[in-house]
Amino acid sequence: MAVENQITVIGNLANDPQIRYTNDGTPVTSVAVAVNRRVRNSATNEWEDQLDGFFDGTVWRDHAANVAASLKKGDRVIMIGRLVKRSYNDRDGNQRQAVDIQIDEIAPSLRWAQVQVSRNSGGRSGGGYGDASFGNAPQPAQAPAPVEQPSDDIPF
Repeated sequence: MAVENQITVIGNLANDPQIRYTNDGTPVTSVAVAVNRRVRNSATNEWEDQLDGFFDGTVWRDHAANVAASLKKGDRVIMIGRLVKRSYNDRDGNQRQAVDIQIDEIAPSLRWAQVQVSRNSGGRSGGGYGDASFGNAPQPAQAPAPVEQPSDDIPF
């Protein structure tokens, strides 16, 4: 039986994505995502946000540059990746361990926002959110174009 190491986190960016570069110039961006859930306070019968925690993630290369250019503190995102355990020495020289998310995909959530997608130019296919714009409340959308009635013909 194969064990799959995949995690999906949905929350708000706790700060602006931080881009930095390795010695060979490879971009790497770090993010922290705050995850909340709504719970009903039985004493007041009101809904309240409860912080479940912060999750740190890292994304590499062109993806890292897209994230740093597109997302900002407070944006609601969907982050998919793998859990990675790492060791490091703190300022006092003590060895510490941390678990981070090695991000495979990160994108804005469209639950309460709209986004304008612009594709990156260059030799790679795929898209980015280079000119993405977010809002706290959904903006009214234009009416969708009429859809043709499906036919019984197979389209291929």
